[in-house]
Amino acid sequence: MELTGSLAVVTGATDGIGKATAFALGRAGAKVAICARTAPRVSATVAELRQAGIDALGAPCDVSDAGAVDGFAAFVRREGGEARILVNNAGIGVFAPLAQLSLEDWDRVMGVNLRSLYLVTRAFLDGITRSAGTVVNIGSLAGRNGLEGGTAYCASKHALLGFSKSLMLEVRKSGARVIAICPGSVSTRFSDRTARRANEDRILSPEDVARTVLDVLVLPQRAMISELDLRPTNP
Repeated sequence: MELTGSLAVVTGATDGIGKATAFALGRAGAKVAICARTAPRVSATVAELRQAGIDALGAPCDVSDAGAVDGFAAFVRREGGEARILVNNAGIGVFAPLAQLSLEDWDRVMGVNLRSLYLVTRAFLDGITRSAGTVVNIGSLAGRNGLEGGTAYCASKHALLGFSKSLMLEVRKSGARVIAICPGSVSTRFSDRTARRANEDRILSPEDVARTVLDVLVLPQRAMISELDLRPTNP
């Protein structure tokens, strides 16, 4: 895929993997449209992107809310055109033994990590299939393994892989690609709350994941890595 001039949408893009991915795509020549829940942080990140010479726009959006997602998609089309790349990155984790996990927390994790996949992908899918574009879903190695205290988070990330596999089969004949990237521990504010690690220097950085997103996007259009596990070399 040629990134120069392509419009890339990145959710959860004001911090961590999402922000690193927005910068990596922009520096590779893509136009970038971002969203996150908090308006001031979206505005600040758009300003940072533009200061770096990147063609960027953004708006606040709760990706678990259907009306908010539809409004964001309309904003992107009006201000930037049709997206050819979608990076579903927004995610949260609530970690507790199941007996202590409230229904509210379960629903919140599923809303941001799983419901958003349906809402955001559906909102942009038509343009992606018509342009032989790519959907990248940022998962986790927790989508392949269990994690003590992680029933909600692991369930949502296992579901992300099933969603990605099925969508890939639906759209591949149009030339569109669907890719699930599953990182291990990444040094972000999210991991500060969740990861159990001994040596931060050995775990992945957000830029490592962003580089991986670029690498899978620029494969020849006839080729697709449908799933990719990204692990620290020596954690």
